Amino acid sequence: MKNVLQRWIRLAEQEVERTRRRLPPAVLERASALPVTCVPQPTRAMQRDGVDPGLLGLFAGEAFPLADAPGGDLPAQILLFVENLADYSDFDESIFREEVRTTYLHELGHYLGLDEKALFQRDLD
Repeated sequence: MKNVLQRWIRLAEQEVERTRRRLPPAVLERASALPVTCVPQPTRAMQRDGVDPGLLGLFAGEAFPLADAPGGDLPAQILLFVENLADYSDFDESIFREEVRTTYLHELGHYLGLDEKALFQRDLD
């Protein structure tokens, strides 16, 4: 089971890098500084804090426009929940890659200060 999870994590990491290479230079500079961590699912602690256990991805920390403001308690990062992404895509690799791309861009949008309405308008919901 661990090897299967590692395979999906590698695929997710590859897709994030592929997606980053396609970003415009100004966005790429900001995106490159934002860590992306692939984990199986939201932790129990996250779930106790209200994170949906079926969530595909999560942006945590201060959004870029606010990054210089004092008081941020978490460094900005994107979490991709690989088991949830694989399950959502019915374990189909091409669908999985597309979902990773969409989820990464959605969470990157949050980092760049976009709200849900703006993400929806960009077909990143």
